[in-house]
Amino acid sequence: MKTPINKFKLALKNKQAQIGLWQGLAAPYPAEICASAGFDWLLVDSEHSPNDLQSTLQQLQIIAAYPETTAIVRVPHGYGDSGAAIIKQHLDLGVQTLLLPMIDTPEQAAHVVAATRYAPHGIRGVAGGRASLWGRIADYAVTANEQICVLVQIESKLGLENLDAICAVEGVDGVFIGPSDLAASLGYLGQPMHPEALKITDDAFARVIKSGKAAGYLTADEKLAQRYLDMGVTFMAVGLDNNILVRGTKALVERFKDVKPTASSTSGY
Repeated sequence: MKTPINKFKLALKNKQAQIGLWQGLAAPYPAEICASAGFDWLLVDSEHSPNDLQSTLQQLQIIAAYPETTAIVRVPHGYGDSGAAIIKQHLDLGVQTLLLPMIDTPEQAAHVVAATRYAPHGIRGVAGGRASLWGRIADYAVTANEQICVLVQIESKLGLENLDAICAVEGVDGVFIGPSDLAASLGYLGQPMHPEALKITDDAFARVIKSGKAAGYLTADEKLAQRYLDMGVTFMAVGLDNNILVRGTKALVERFKDVKPTASSTSGY
């Protein structure tokens, strides 16, 4: 057996747009529904969703049954000693692509990259486990580093100020612009679609793309998603599982809640 090729990382390197979906429902059933839909990637969210290692593992196992779809995990945080431990645990589950939130400085970016690499290139602890198929991938330790994909999330004014330096950090494969927290940091709390916030996001994407790193974003606005794809954003999440359920159920209720039964529907009873 060999270390699996990270198809998502390869696609980013080749500048092939990857369309994904955010997974926040933290359960196997919705994970399988979304995995079987044909997205290029699904993000299992552990920052703003009630996922732990066990629920994340269950979803990873389900997504693995659909090889056209790559699983990405957003961890609660990634820098500092506790962040390195969280990264290590998720890598040991077999995760090859991680999204690290709230990265504000190149030092933080370098730290999370180091946490994903075995020595001498990093500080990841060595252990047998699911990632190496319990030792069945004999050369996992010497081949794992090159298949790890590190995506850092910029979502503050400080992160924007340091964006060029963050993009220059070796081992950072992609930069995700977090719309909600970034808008809040800019003074537009609850207004990620504010024109000024979008203008600043446009500039951030131009800087990321100029650096040669992959750029990423999340929006349920189809026109905005297409505009950013046309601009060169490479990994685009076009929705969230919980929002899809919220919108669908709300629309269904609105269509039927005030519908009165017709005379024919009650005749004969």
